[in-house]
Parts: sequence; C-alpha cells; structure tokens
Amino acid sequence: MVLFRRNRLLNNRSLILLRLKNHNKNGNTFHVRFVSNNKSPETVRVQLSNGSTMTLLTGKFARFTSGSVTATLGDTSIMTTVVRKNVPLNDSMIPLTVNYRQKAAAIGRIPTNFLRREMGHTDQEILTSRIIDRSVRPLLKPGYCYETQIVCNLLATDGINDSDVLSINAASAALSVSDIPWNGPVAAVRIGFIDKRHVINPTKRELQHSTLNLVLSCTSKNLVVMIEGSANDILEPELRKAIKLGARECQMIIQSITELQNKFGKTKIDIDDNEKSDTEAEEFVRNYAETKLRDVFSCYTHDKISRDNAIADVRNGMIESLTGRDPEYVSNVMRAFNKLSKRIFRTLIFETNRRCDGRQLDDLRDIKCQVDLFHPLHGSAFFQRGQTQVLCTVTLDSIESSLKMDNISMLTSGIKEKHFFLHYDFPPYAVNETGRITGMDRREVGHGALAEKGLRAVIPKDYPFAIRLTSEVLESNGSSSMASVCGGSLALMDAGIPISAPVAGVAMGLMTNPASSNLTEDDYKILTDISGIEDYLGDMDFKIAGTKKGFTAFQADVKIPGVPLKVIMKSIEEASTAKHRIINIMNEVISSPKIDKKENKPVLDVIEVPIHQRGKFLGIGGSNLKKILYETGANIYSDGDTTFSIFAPNQNAMNEAKNMINEILRKDVEPTLTFGDIYTAKITEIRETGVMVTLYPAMVPTLLPNSQLDNRKIHHPSVLGLNVGDDIKVKYFGRDPANGRIRLSRKVLQEPISSSNNFTAPKETVEGHQTQIREPTPDVDLPR
Repeated sequence: MVLFRRNRLLNNRSLILLRLKNHNKNGNTFHVRFVSNNKSPETVRVQLSNGSTMTLLTGKFARFTSGSVTATLGDTSIMTTVVRKNVPLNDSMIPLTVNYRQKAAAIGRIPTNFLRREMGHTDQEILTSRIIDRSVRPLLKPGYCYETQIVCNLLATDGINDSDVLSINAASAALSVSDIPWNGPVAAVRIGFIDKRHVINPTKRELQHSTLNLVLSCTSKNLVVMIEGSANDILEPELRKAIKLGARECQMIIQSITELQNKFGKTKIDIDDNEKSDTEAEEFVRNYAETKLRDVFSCYTHDKISRDNAIADVRNGMIESLTGRDPEYVSNVMRAFNKLSKRIFRTLIFETNRRCDGRQLDDLRDIKCQVDLFHPLHGSAFFQRGQTQVLCTVTLDSIESSLKMDNISMLTSGIKEKHFFLHYDFPPYAVNETGRITGMDRREVGHGALAEKGLRAVIPKDYPFAIRLTSEVLESNGSSSMASVCGGSLALMDAGIPISAPVAGVAMGLMTNPASSNLTEDDYKILTDISGIEDYLGDMDFKIAGTKKGFTAFQADVKIPGVPLKVIMKSIEEASTAKHRIINIMNEVISSPKIDKKENKPVLDVIEVPIHQRGKFLGIGGSNLKKILYETGANIYSDGDTTFSIFAPNQNAMNEAKNMINEILRKDVEPTLTFGDIYTAKITEIRETGVMVTLYPAMVPTLLPNSQLDNRKIHHPSVLGLNVGDDIKVKYFGRDPANGRIRLSRKVLQEPISSSNNFTAPKETVEGHQTQIREPTPDVDLPR
C-alpha cells in the first residue's frame, strides 16, 4: 500500500514536500521532494497583419502539467495542456494523443442530451484534433517515446474568431514551454480569398463569402508542416500566393512563442536513445538482407500482397537464423531490418528514377471506371486506381433529411445543416484484415471530410434534394480518399445531379535525401499518385482535388520537420497536370450529368391549398398526411399558410399521393355566394355560443355566433325560440381572409331597437378591398 502525506507548504505552494511511505518487505521509507515552478504568469502578445491581437498566457492555469498555455483571440479562448508519462515505451510510433473539446458553456448553452453534459466526440472535435496532431507530431524529436496527451479545452468563443487555428498555436506554445523535446515551435494561420484579395485569419462572417478556406502550419524558415483546406475552384496562382502569405505570417507567431519559451520554458528532458545503433546487428542485417531486399523492391511484377509476403519471407528467414540468440539482440536486428528496408526503398528511387511498381515518378496507376452498377440506386459508380477500389452510391431525399449539426458545432462552425454530405467507410477486409465494422474511427471521419470538401464546391446551391454520398473502400493500396473524390464525382453525374464540373483527386508523395539540408533539385523526388508503401516509407502525403479549372480541396501530411515552399509549389504544379489526366479518363465513361430521368428518382412538387380547406387537408392531428405517407411513401411539408411541398420517392408515388389529395379535397360544386346578398340558412345544431347553419345542402356547417343573432345581447340561442331545422334569413359578408371562414349575420336584417340612435354603416375589408356597406339598419359588428 502506498500512502501520501503533505508535510508542509511554503511560499504560497512554491514548495511541496510529500512523504511517500512504501510498506514493503524491508520496511523502507522514501522521501520525495517536489518543487513547483514559482515563476509568475507570463504573457506575450502577437500583433497579426489583419490588426487583431493574439495573446498567449502561461503559468496561471493547470500548473501541474508539463506545459499549459491559454491562447486568446478576440473573445475566443482556448486552454491547451500537455502531459507526458515518466516511463518511456518500447514503441516505434510516437505515442501522442490529441483531444480537442468544445464545451457548451463556451457558447452559453446547456447540452441538450438527457444528462445535460458533454458526451462523445463530435465530427467537428475529431477534425480539429486531427489538424492539431498533424501540426505538432512531425516536430517531436526522433527517439521520443513517452506517452503524451494534448488536451485543448474551448473556454469561450465569440462567434467571430475560429478556435481551430488558435488551438494549433496554443498546442505549439504548450509544447515549447514544457520539458518535452521537439523541433518547434510551429505556428498556424487561416487564409481566405475574398473579393479577389487574400485575407489572413478571416472572421466567420468573412469566411462565408470566401472562395478559399486554407489552414497552414509552418515552422521557422518557411517550412510547411501541415495544410488543410477547401476552395471553390480556386485557380493555381491564387492558391500558391495564399500558401506563401500564410508561411510569412506564421513567422511572427513563431517569434512570439520563442519569446515565451525563453522567459518561461522548462529545461527539456534528455532522451534515452532507443534507436542506439548496434554495429553487430546492423552488419548482420546488411549481409543477410540487403541484396534480397533490393531484389524485392526492384521486381516490378510484385503487387501489394506479393511484395509484402516477399519482405515477410526475408524477415522471417532472418529471424529463424537467430534461434538461441539474446532477445535484445533479436530486437536490435528487427530494428535494423526496418531501417535498412526504408533506406533501400528510398535509395532505389534516387538511383533509377523508377518506383517499386515500375512507374516513372509522374506516372499514374491504371484507372478503371464504371457507372450505373445497380439500377435501383439513384446513382452509383466504381473507381479503381491500381489496387485501390471504391464503390460510391448516391441517395436523394427530401431537404428535411439534411444532416443537422449539433448546437455547439453549429455555433462554432457557423453551419446549421448540410444538404450534401459524404460518408466514408473503410472496412477491415479492404486490407485483408478482420475487425469491427461498426462505428467510425478518426481516420474515417477525416478522410470522409476531405472527400466531401473536394466535391462540395461543384454541388448546386439551390438543389432541392438532400444528397447523401457514400464511399465504401473495397480494396486499399493508398489514396482511398482521393479515389472517393473521383468515384463520388462519377456517381453524382450518374444520379443526374447538375454538378458544375467533374472533380478528380490525386495524392502526391515526397522522398528526400536526409543528408541534405537545402533540398536542391537532386535532393528530393516528388511522386505522383503514391501507393501505400510509398506513403508509409515516404516523407509527405499531399492530397489535392479539383476540376480542370482549379482546386477544391487539399490536405498535406508531413512526416519530417517541415517541407520547403519550393517543394510544395512543385507538388501543386504536378498535381494539376495529374488531375487533368485523371478527368480525361473519367470523361470516357461519363463527362456530364445524365439528363434521362431514372424511374426511381425522387420528385418534388408544390401544391396550393385554400386556407379554409387547410384543416380538411391536414386531418385531425395530421392524420391525412400520415395516411398518404404510409400508403404512398410521399412526405408532405408545409412551406406557408397555403403552400405545401410534396416529396415522393418516384413519379408513381407522386401520382398516387396527388390522387389521394384530390380525393380529400374533392367537393360538390357549390353555388356562388354574392357579398351583401340575403340567404335562407338552415339550423343544424344549437350551441351555447350560437347556432350552426348551412346555406346549401353540401355545405360544411358554419357558426352564426350569438352576437350576430339578434340586436339584443343574448347568452344562449334558446331565448329566441330557435330550434334545429328552422330556417332563418342571414346576410352574407364573404370569407374571413385570416382563416377562410364564412361570415354571416342575422342581426343586420332586424329592425333597430330605437329609432333615435344614429348608426353608420360598417366598413368591411374583403379580399384586400374596402367595401362600404350601406343598409338602412343599425351599425353592427361583423362576425370574424
């Protein structure tokens, strides 16, 4: 059992003594002394080029963490904490977790779920966590293997300044002031393109009018670490300029974070180099496996499965030859084998300018396309590029079926609902594995969001249906998200959705010479349309989507501490050429939206229902609408007082629904009633408030209130001796324009009570016109 006791506290919590009693078999007692940082809170301010000021505060909140920074822009504040464990892990991957949390309190709301508290992660939180992770992970020093968690808590938001870019800067500052070794700091900005000019960190309102939404993370010397964004078919020159402006803006933020680190930063820990070289193990691996690995990577007939199997055979044969050796030596051999595999793979590309599958650096994999695979679907397409396959389907539904955002995401992102949304599914069988097929992991959410951005720009804004596009990856060997863009574009055209232009996507890769710091033309190789192994063993995965005219989405994941701007610009240029070639191949299958209407395609129509028939049309509690839905599948929605929209899954269902509506509203031909004429009415019911009367047999009874029965004030019709079935004379004053009810009066036909009273005729407003009623009878209150 372990017991903690606080002995004393000095200098306002500046010194904490903890006595740790460890009752073991020897009865030893250990004294551990913890000294907290007694520095006062430190603040730096960053003056951005758009006139706003970003504030970074540390040393005030969450002081037990490895690093904590609260960043504020306007009235939006985010607190970011970094905590690491003290025991390193034996893991080749950096054990980093990033969690972004948007609290309902930050927008002055209470969560609407049953427990009234924050529950699972929303898509908005996942996507923000991903861009933070991708911005800081490449800068952690090699050999760092301590389990680390970054938590970004949204404290307050003003609805003007975005919190995602602010979170990246806060995470960078928190890592900088912590004791975690890394190659930072990194800074992030958002760039918009509004009215043909670039805007740094546009507000949410400005972003609604921007044709570009680009988030860029950079280190010093204008090295790009992360790119994420979407655009409305922006041209290549504008995209290039936006990246350059963003990189320049990041340098001011980096200087301020460095200043904060110099004032308040902790001493970085020394890393136990788990990658310590073992000369004997490296020599053994080189002698045993180098030639065999070169043969595997030089055999252009291999596909993904056969190449993986060949590498596994080499590795297994090597391990079998080490039977009886020290486990630590075997571990060093495995580590050396992985390093050698990566080095040989990359070296062969520099030596031969050819890739492991035989392609030139700018070659595309073989592409196959097909549309209209399944006739019952509204739209479907199959896209295959190399060994990556996706099946895309389109479903059209009523606009009420649009994806509704949760309240917090709606207020922080400015998006209330999405009429077009894409769901990306990556089942385990796509890579010959087993696993769960329910739920969505972060990777699926991120790839689906990227593909959705790539296609959203070409969807018509006024399309009357909600569009759900699904992309199921059937086979994966790299760039499945960009294959989803291509397949999704084909499926949308197959569904007849009038997109503005076909869209294609491609992933660009990078191989760099680690011995070079300047990356001259001979020190890096840009790869077009990378496969899975090129992504895994390469230095960059830059996904770019767009039409022949411009770009619609982009996402760069960098695995080294930054990529020079010239490499980014060269990648954009080559990607533009590649997407032109891909679109040409797609156009051979389908080049424009189908005009022929499918039998199963949903239809939309609008009908007018007079206001006095609205109740009859709806039925009690909407029973008529429910009956139409159950029997025909057609949904009816109210667009106004007299307007209703009908959504039907197909034309046959629409015809059936209209027939039922006509039957409900069908009525006998009624006589034309003239305003001001006198008619004979039959009493059908006696009520306390008046009598129900009809003017003709097929008429729905209408109320003649007590106030219009007699000149005298009465409380019940019985005092006038009226009975059911009696005929009475009434005067017709048209229909009430508000509710459509017939207005009648018996009072105006009776003799006045006193001849000495002076009366004036009432003015009635009927159908928007004022009509003077002139009668030799007393002034009356017309029924309403």
